[in-house]
Amino acid sequence: MASRFYIETLGCPKNEVDSEKLVGTLLAQGLSATEDESQADVVVVNTCAFIEEARKESIDTILALSERRKKGAQLVVTGCMAERYGDELRANLPEADQIAGFGVAIETGVQPAANEVATTAVTLGRKPSLGVTAQPVPSFDLLNLPRPASRTPWAYVKIAEGCDRNCGFCAIPSFRGPQRSRDVASILREVDELQAKEIVLVAQDLASYGKDRPDELGAGSIVDLVRQVSATVPRTRLLYLYPSDLSDALIDAILASGVPYFDLSLQHVSKPHLRRMRRWGDGERFLKRIADIRSREADATFRSNFIVGYPGETEDDHDQLLSFVREASLDWCGFFEYSPEEGTYAVALPDQVPAGLMHERIAELRELQDTITAAKRDELIDATVEVLVDEPGVARSHREAPQIDGIIRVPTSLATGSFATVRITDAQGPDLVAEGADVGEGSLQGADHAG
Repeated sequence: MASRFYIETLGCPKNEVDSEKLVGTLLAQGLSATEDESQADVVVVNTCAFIEEARKESIDTILALSERRKKGAQLVVTGCMAERYGDELRANLPEADQIAGFGVAIETGVQPAANEVATTAVTLGRKPSLGVTAQPVPSFDLLNLPRPASRTPWAYVKIAEGCDRNCGFCAIPSFRGPQRSRDVASILREVDELQAKEIVLVAQDLASYGKDRPDELGAGSIVDLVRQVSATVPRTRLLYLYPSDLSDALIDAILASGVPYFDLSLQHVSKPHLRRMRRWGDGERFLKRIADIRSREADATFRSNFIVGYPGETEDDHDQLLSFVREASLDWCGFFEYSPEEGTYAVALPDQVPAGLMHERIAELRELQDTITAAKRDELIDATVEVLVDEPGVARSHREAPQIDGIIRVPTSLATGSFATVRITDAQGPDLVAEGADVGEGSLQGADHAG
């Protein structure tokens, strides 16, 4: 009987992609997947290390899975925590049989087929030595490894790894390295192999795709890529757009894709505060860009994230953010308390914001945005929209990114993976309820007639 593996994925959509790459390569090496961790011979935890809360969740998950694994099963810790804190984990986490960042190739003892690439996995049957890569750029990269067909009608596709920016709060470049863009052919091949109706393009800095390979990929690479992906699948969605790189050409490409969804990484709106964050822009520029997009497409949907309590944030900075949230009236917003990260510029800054004040500010912002989101969802009642059915009874229009935003509850008779035209009958907070449907097989032509 083939050895079985179980993978638990934490963190962002980019980690989801990495885990699916691991699934594909482990399957190619002769292992079989199981949904029951207690039956697995290999238990893998793909960790997140972005903020303290995520690190705590990762450790708690590792310990819980260690308790539930069967006798003799190997526990492997990989992902961002392994890459960033490998030495600390090795010293303080005896439960792990192996700690391996994605920069380390580890043999499984199972020989891959002749046409397969050697992959990250664990050594079965013995406890290997622990270790993580010390290289700033991983010599082993998951970006172009094989991946199984998507189990859902949508799939994330990572188009680049790493980041060249120097944001004051972010440690990702220190352990993921500089940006490394994939070639278009490999991305399109993966899109084809996934057999999904909706492709969600992700990267640490999506709109900068191709800038590290100008001679090969050319200027405006992200625009060309969006056009090519959109020509092969009904829906193409983009996540994590840095505002300074949201060009007119990219906006046009997104609108032409039929999914006018803009996930803008704004982080704040006060100009002096953004400069403390080592970020570009200000609220006035952001509002102008949002208004411009809405003038081109009334049904455009917007999401953003903001950091609350970054060092030096004043009451005036906070008031500017509140005012922006009211005026921008974004469909979706995430607010996160600042987390001091070792090795980042912000750790040494003066004027750290007290935790209690951060809690107050974030609660005020979340309450405001919840009201805005609920009102926007109420406005859709009686509208006719086209949805993609993700699973029985659950669907999404262009306004909802998978696993992030609300959903649309639809009749369970609608087939998973089908497109349907439905009428919204009710709103329940971030979620909608719909009835009636005309099912189509693959096109979004004429979709979304909501006013």
